[in-house]
Amino acid sequence: MANTSSRTLRLLSLMQARSHWPGGELARRLGVSARTLRRDVERLRDLGYPVDATSGPDGGYRLAAGASLPPLALDDEEAVALALALQGAATGTGDDDASAQPALRALAKVVQVMPPRLRRRVDALRSVAVGGPWGGAGGPDPAVLLVLAQACRDAERLVLDYTAADGARSQRRAEPHALVRLGRRWYLLAWDLGRGAWRTLRVDRVAAARPEGGRFRPRELPGPDALAVVESSIRTAPALHEVSAVLHVRADLARARLGGWAHVEELEHLGRCRLVMSTEDLDWAVFALARAACDVSEVEPAALRSHLAVWSARFAAATTPS
Repeated sequence: MANTSSRTLRLLSLMQARSHWPGGELARRLGVSARTLRRDVERLRDLGYPVDATSGPDGGYRLAAGASLPPLALDDEEAVALALALQGAATGTGDDDASAQPALRALAKVVQVMPPRLRRRVDALRSVAVGGPWGGAGGPDPAVLLVLAQACRDAERLVLDYTAADGARSQRRAEPHALVRLGRRWYLLAWDLGRGAWRTLRVDRVAAARPEGGRFRPRELPGPDALAVVESSIRTAPALHEVSAVLHVRADLARARLGGWAHVEELEHLGRCRLVMSTEDLDWAVFALARAACDVSEVEPAALRSHLAVWSARFAAATTPS
């Protein structure tokens, strides 16, 4: 018979697999008596799992909802599926910035305790997966993103293979502080040991990240929080297009449609709002305006208006029968 601890984990796994178990069937699955099963159920309750018991001919046990989320017992298939789902949420296959940060933290926890054989399965499935139309093409390498997340959590120095905006490649030693997602991009806020300064690095430009060895004491940020520092760094970065446009739609609807693509400001004019974004690629601004799904006016800068004309001509040509 399994020892008490392993049997309790087995009981937890079984109860999470079905909504209700007859007592006799559950005891047979565990190879214990009804009395031992009752003691094991009490151990689960002591650990914070709310287990309801029902009496009568169909009496048994079910795992109920509690006041907090207790640890989950996952089988191999569930663990792989969870890791892939969290990876998708973290690396930009969705538009919800609010869920990306928690997804990345959860992914780091799952992978940390995942046995090597399951990690290999996750990597194999990821290598043949195809992203959706708004997915991660050109996005960060999930493996790199995970290394960065774990290093930020553990205050561990890293060596990064990085490609700058001008194409120059370099190797940087860094103390990673935080990962911040803005729009559809992840940024690493880190102290660059070679330059002795804070740097905001685009994660999709990190070709490889590996631990250097040794931990560090986090430095004081040059701002109220990591998000504010990254936003300030991006606003002052060279070669960015500062985009603005008036959207002929309510601000709440615009925010729902755009997600993290752009910032939406309220306007006094009823039923209108202003889109504001910084981008290195005007295509992203065009796509953001398209996602707003409304009339648009007062588009700036002039380069964006020209870019919109090019895209307009392309789509107009596509509507002409061949």
